[in-house]
Amino acid sequence: MLAYLREKILEGDLSELLQHSKDEDYPAEVAKLFETLPIEDTVKAFLAFPEKLQLKIFSFLDHVVQGRIMDTLTRVQASYILNNLDSNDRLSFFDSLKAWEVQDYLGYLNDKNKKATFDLMGYPEKSVARLINTNFTAIRKEMTVGEAQEHLRRYHQDSEVANMIYVVDKDGKLVDDIPVRRLVLNDQSKTISDIMDGFYVKLNIKDSIEEAIDRFKEYDRIALPVTNPDNILVGVVTIDDVIDEAEEKDTKDMQQFGGMESLDLPYVKTSFFTLIQKRSGWLIILFLSEMLTATAMTHFQSEINRLTFLSIFVPLIISSGGNSGSQAATLIIRAMALKELSPRNWWYVMRREIMAGLTLGLILGTIGFLRITVWHYSNWDPVTTNGVYHTHWYLVAITIFFSLIGTVMWGTISGAMIPVLLKRLKLDPATSSAPFVATLVDVTGIIIYFTVALSIWKGIL
Repeated sequence: MLAYLREKILEGDLSELLQHSKDEDYPAEVAKLFETLPIEDTVKAFLAFPEKLQLKIFSFLDHVVQGRIMDTLTRVQASYILNNLDSNDRLSFFDSLKAWEVQDYLGYLNDKNKKATFDLMGYPEKSVARLINTNFTAIRKEMTVGEAQEHLRRYHQDSEVANMIYVVDKDGKLVDDIPVRRLVLNDQSKTISDIMDGFYVKLNIKDSIEEAIDRFKEYDRIALPVTNPDNILVGVVTIDDVIDEAEEKDTKDMQQFGGMESLDLPYVKTSFFTLIQKRSGWLIILFLSEMLTATAMTHFQSEINRLTFLSIFVPLIISSGGNSGSQAATLIIRAMALKELSPRNWWYVMRREIMAGLTLGLILGTIGFLRITVWHYSNWDPVTTNGVYHTHWYLVAITIFFSLIGTVMWGTISGAMIPVLLKRLKLDPATSSAPFVATLVDVTGIIIYFTVALSIWKGIL
């Protein structure tokens, strides 16, 4: 269906796009469709919708498209959208603007929204304040259930946060939260204090988004109240906004762990030259770092000349170390992200990864030893009694066996400890772990391999 609508829009026919506009999931579906369109066609299609539907679709769009739409709208149209957005969606739009644009668009807001937006922008970028929705439902504990129901019908609109009612005192301080079902199922003559249980979960306005994610996972809520340091209820954060933030963070971490700068926009919206810029930086750093591998091999050039057949195993050795390092780094970074580990657990991680590296090295080393043995005898000449590795084949097998144990152990330890060290230095482990691990394990893998070879072949050479 989306492919069909996309084709129609590109042809300039918007009739099919507007036909199903009463569907409940329509705004999200339209936004998904707009992500695949050139920006000019997206703006043209957006302007074809009535104002109320534009408002619903706007919050689902990415910031680049939102900015282009705002540039196209009249001041009256733009003011209508910005003033009627949920407070968290409005703040998200303002966060995407340049400093000089913020002042301009603040002029589009009414006094109430202008003050609220300005105040919330004063909080750190990754704090709960940036996700607050001020369209929450609050009642007083002195009300009866009947009075509370009438209050809700009169003053509150249906919204994603209306399934939980928040009880506040005369000063606006949070006292409790009550699910709507409890209002519906209790006698209308009872007071709110009669049906309160005194237990509620909340967020502080200065909490980080990571703390919010943990709280949602721990208590399995779809919305949580947010209070200021005086426990005054200032808004609500919903699970969908937290999921969006978590998804954005995970996407950036995955891109950075792949050895590149994170993209500011979705892949399909990122220009070719921006894509090259984001990817080239770390590639250049890695390329220059990998030159150390060549330097290390140059140091062992004389040994390589005398044992040329050992050089064919270099890719095997360094790739095994690199793979084990990447595995360890991925496990530790994810464990720290889930708060299963912290830098204080470094010795626990070290002990565990030493044993894991030794075990994995023994497994790969044994496979390598068997491979050389089988290969030797499968090509054995009964006349000369020589195989593919000649008379000293067993020394080759032993060299590979111990080299794999050493490089895999080193790769595992490096992959585990580099993220811990970066975290201790208050750096993002995902940003630099992959390049550091790759470079370190490649260079040291060469050194380990030829050091082991020299020790074993010393008498022969």
